[in-house]
Amino acid sequence: MFVNLRDGSEIMLQCIFQNELSNCYDALTLHREASITVYGIIKKDDRALDGYELTVDFWELICASAGEFDSKINKDSSNVSKLMNNRHLVIRQEETTLILRMRSIITQCFRNVLFKNKYTEVTCPTLVQTQVEGGSTLFSLDYYGEPAYLTQSSQLYLETCIYSLGNVFSLMPSYRAEKSRTRRHLSEYIHLETEVAFITFDDLLNNIEDLICDVSQEVVKNSGEMLKQLNPNFKLPTKPIKRMDYSDAIKYCQENDIYKDEETKEHFVFGDDIPEGPERKMTEMIDEPILLCRFPANIKAFYMSRCPENQNLTESVDLLMPGVGEIIGGSMREWDYDRLIAGFKKHGIDPSDYYWYTDLRKFGSVPHGGYGLGIERFLCWILGQYHIRDVCLYPRYMNHCTP
Repeated sequence: MFVNLRDGSEIMLQCIFQNELSNCYDALTLHREASITVYGIIKKDDRALDGYELTVDFWELICASAGEFDSKINKDSSNVSKLMNNRHLVIRQEETTLILRMRSIITQCFRNVLFKNKYTEVTCPTLVQTQVEGGSTLFSLDYYGEPAYLTQSSQLYLETCIYSLGNVFSLMPSYRAEKSRTRRHLSEYIHLETEVAFITFDDLLNNIEDLICDVSQEVVKNSGEMLKQLNPNFKLPTKPIKRMDYSDAIKYCQENDIYKDEETKEHFVFGDDIPEGPERKMTEMIDEPILLCRFPANIKAFYMSRCPENQNLTESVDLLMPGVGEIIGGSMREWDYDRLIAGFKKHGIDPSDYYWYTDLRKFGSVPHGGYGLGIERFLCWILGQYHIRDVCLYPRYMNHCTP
């Protein structure tokens, strides 16, 4: 009898049970995921899973496993709800275990690259009383009798830190109450965000390019073999990453029959927000990472600075990756007090709730910018995973908050 033994490390050990060791009651009723203790001699064997096998001299059953385990986690026959409700068992599968291990490694690679570049990590509040990305995606709650929300982004708090700590980043959960069940949306996700002082828009684009290329190289350097198991066709991104203005993206969609509405064949026009589907189709056709830049001010947030050459455009950027779409959104921040207040008023937002944010423009303001990266979307891209829920421990999405 052959048993594959794992202990939480990267090694899977093949064990050989011979003679009466495989004929006893515990052996004959042994099911997958049972806990056992084995004693024996380990020998090198190139035919074994990890190059070694253990010939068992004695073993003990610690805790038996129910026989229906496989039926609970069978991807071929189980529906999505069943798999998600049994996620505590699904994560024991070899592929899912490898994804979660790579998630840990890749998260560490982000920190390594940022620390190497002299960023300081800060921990921002997740209970807030202000919005960053629009009120329609806020999760609200009662905070000692006052309204509060789960944070959409740590950006505003990170901006307060650059004056004392210099370049900063946070790696924390963010929450979006989007009524969307697409393969790239979550209600709770891990958000890598940075803020950098004394930079230009070109500097910001270079920073994003450096981060993606450097982290990818770090992952390949440290865990290339594991990465290859999950995504054998992965290719390292190279510099320079293609840069494309929003206006050119509109033209590309018009010239390549990427429609605003597939049924009516209505084309995009300047000023339209390009949604997920057409955006991803464009990225697939171009087939390389794209830094999509300079969006119209009317479809972007109030805090984004305007382009000096055209005040109708913002110094904003999305990083689009083949197979996933947008994984980064960023911009230069409006650092002039009067222009920021005007932006608040235009969007109908009371600036008094943001006094601590507007104060930054009154006491030694500086040009600065930053971006937010969705860790799960990055994982989908680098690990070659189709659905974002497959790279999470316990995904949270619309109408699903278990286990």
